[in-house]
Amino acid sequence: MSPDKKRPSEKSLIMQAALKQAVTAALDKKYRLGQYAVLWENNRLLYIGSDAPEISRK
Repeated sequence: MSPDKKRPSEKSLIMQAALKQAVTAALDKKYRLGQYAVLWENNRLLYIGSDAPEISRK
C-alpha cells in the first residue's frame, strides 16, 4: 500500500462486504430462476445467461 493512500475504515469494509453478499445472492437467484443478468465489464454492458438478448453476443 502506498503511503499516500489511507486504509479503508472498518465501517467501509463492513459495507463493502454487505454489498458483495447482496450482489452474489441476487446473481445466484437469477441463475436459479433461469434469468439473464446485465453486468458492466471492460467499459461495456455484458449480458450473461442462456436467455440473454442477442445484442450481447456480437
